[in-house]
Amino acid sequence: MIGTRYRGSELPEPEPDGKKLALKAFKKVGLHEDEDVKFMLKGSKLKKVKSATWKKNRWMKLQEDGLSIWCESRNKAPTFSVMDIRDVQEGHQSEVMKKHGSSFSEKQCFTIVFVSSRTTLDLVAASEEEGRRWAQGLKKLIRRVETMSQQEKIEHLIHQHLVKADKNNDNKISFKEVKNLLKMINLKVNDDYVNSLFQQCDKSKTNKLEEHEIEEFCKLLMQRPELEEIFQRFLGKEQWLTVDEMENFLKEQKEMVTKENCLSIIQKYVLNDNAKQNQLLTQDGFMMYLLSPDGDIFNSSHDQVYQDMTQPLSHYFISTSHNTYLMEDQLGGPSSTEAYIRALLRGCRCVELDCWEGPNGEPVIYHGYTLTSKILFKDVITTIRDYAFTVSPYPVVLSLENHCGVEQQTVMARHLKEILSDILVTATIDGKIPKELPSPEKLKRKILIKGKKLNSGPAADQQEETADEYEEENVKNEKSKKKLTRELSDLVIYCQSTHFHSFDQTWSRQAAHETSSFSETKAKKMMAENGPTFVIHNTLQLSKVYPLGSRVDSSNFNPQEMWNGGCQLVALNFQKPGMEMDLNKGKFRQNGRSGYILKPSFMRDRSIQFDPSWPIAGSGLNRKQLIIDVITAQQLPKVNKDKKNSIVDPLVRVEVHGVPDDNAMKKTRHIENNGFNPMWNEVLQFTISVPELALIRFVVEDYDTATSNDFIGQFTLPFTSVKEGYRHIHLLSRDAASLSPATLFVWVRIKSV
Repeated sequence: MIGTRYRGSELPEPEPDGKKLALKAFKKVGLHEDEDVKFMLKGSKLKKVKSATWKKNRWMKLQEDGLSIWCESRNKAPTFSVMDIRDVQEGHQSEVMKKHGSSFSEKQCFTIVFVSSRTTLDLVAASEEEGRRWAQGLKKLIRRVETMSQQEKIEHLIHQHLVKADKNNDNKISFKEVKNLLKMINLKVNDDYVNSLFQQCDKSKTNKLEEHEIEEFCKLLMQRPELEEIFQRFLGKEQWLTVDEMENFLKEQKEMVTKENCLSIIQKYVLNDNAKQNQLLTQDGFMMYLLSPDGDIFNSSHDQVYQDMTQPLSHYFISTSHNTYLMEDQLGGPSSTEAYIRALLRGCRCVELDCWEGPNGEPVIYHGYTLTSKILFKDVITTIRDYAFTVSPYPVVLSLENHCGVEQQTVMARHLKEILSDILVTATIDGKIPKELPSPEKLKRKILIKGKKLNSGPAADQQEETADEYEEENVKNEKSKKKLTRELSDLVIYCQSTHFHSFDQTWSRQAAHETSSFSETKAKKMMAENGPTFVIHNTLQLSKVYPLGSRVDSSNFNPQEMWNGGCQLVALNFQKPGMEMDLNKGKFRQNGRSGYILKPSFMRDRSIQFDPSWPIAGSGLNRKQLIIDVITAQQLPKVNKDKKNSIVDPLVRVEVHGVPDDNAMKKTRHIENNGFNPMWNEVLQFTISVPELALIRFVVEDYDTATSNDFIGQFTLPFTSVKEGYRHIHLLSRDAASLSPATLFVWVRIKSV
């Protein structure tokens, strides 16, 4: 069915249910009796909407495993997982629905927004009832995924593969089907080993594994000898951990060691009531604990805002997007309000708006002098208002690149005031010119405008400062310099775009409300020539660093160099995945994903001369040794999914990104033909001189002798958020979506040097 195209009434009837193996997987999800979910299992003819003219019928159906959805498509992979869905928006909320869904009832319409860069699905059901069932059913499944344990996700994954392996649908698995199953789960082992496993489970001696035998086979596959070994090491005389033995383990984990903490772990992770009552941790409970957020390498207490949020804005690194409106490249890609939604939902706190003259007196946003599509300024402001504080309550900065004439500037100012209303900052907090910037706490749920400001008089000639060298020559050649209107100027309060001349001139004015923009090359030059002074400059004012205009493919520079200099607004193309965006996501993963990270004390104190190139004792230097045992990986995804027999040869690369002395990379050997449970047991060591600025990036690659290695997954986090002990690392895809249940298992130690 999947390879076939259908038109209108030719849409197929849904596939019959009834596969026992699939039902087993579905029952583990626990929503098989829900009416909305049962409705989704039958499938529906939905209308997929892309534009005013592109509205086509598509068949969509929840698969029997309960967590994957088949959607008729020209794509090679028409099935997507519920785990990949970020949100389900009901009604006319998305840009496409606002523009092209008005002919349908809001209750018929819903939009599926993905965690990854996959294009949003805008869908219209045949009736309001059908639309309600799909939207509600999807939301229930999303909530269920959020509560699934790692073990449940692994079991579900294997059951999904079992369904595919059962080619003749007899709910039994032959030896040949078992061999195919192993290839699907990224594992190649010799026939003798597979045969011994098969015979061990084939209790009925039918040469086919039946229901309970399949369960046994899955259990053998999912064994974790390395976790069993750790569990055994801490055992006393019995086959479970007592509270005292658990305390010994937590000491090694560098966790808080109290009887109360041990008891809470037992209550949380032990499923056996008898063991719970006797305050004992079973082996299964121990494994669940290590695979849970409590056993994660990332310090879960950093999932909340834990830093002081009452210091001046200039004392924070602020998550910042460049050319936020773009979905793809800088020359001909689409502009979309969806790009603003994605950035804001990723914790971005400074977005860019390139504003140009539009038809019918309405300003538009696009990449000037290119073929990128245009979107209305007022639509962007409405979108920002609706999503600004969804994931973080702290202030959002709108960085305006203004290329409009007087009339449309007046329209811009009106839209800003009317749409944003009382969340727009239109005056200083105390009515005085600030000696220092207000704090994120004082500006909670407020929107600031960054732009040019008039000094005096009703209007003055303003040479536009552009944050894009690609546009620069065109701007210079405009027939006349644009005049800045008083209405727009008056909305710039704390972030006045000011050309940087020198450090001396900046300090002579002591103007905290001024903000300077630097190209990546200019910022690098300033760092090299005057790093300590640049750090001090950034204690008073905000500095924005932007990518070169020559990066037409929306590629990014390394943001770490700019953070080393104390630059707050390090602007990256959020739409371009890669190492640079991994670092950005890792940096802002902490402090509750609020988009604000308090700089280290040596970058906030003007009496300290921190030199990012040569840190010294008392000025940032605080050497630590990081020792990482890379032990195993689990359930790595395939790289070449089109090649059925392709199995990865994984290796692990660990990178440190920080001040120049700290930048380092080390890697393990590769393991052949095993992405399911490869084992390395290799030790990688690093010395880190400025831990408060360092980021640690774990990368898993598929080794290739002839070409460069293929990317499998990664996870990046601040060194200060790394937890010691035995830890799991939950891997992310290239575009930052979860690769669950794929993990790395490591042992981490940190020592003072």
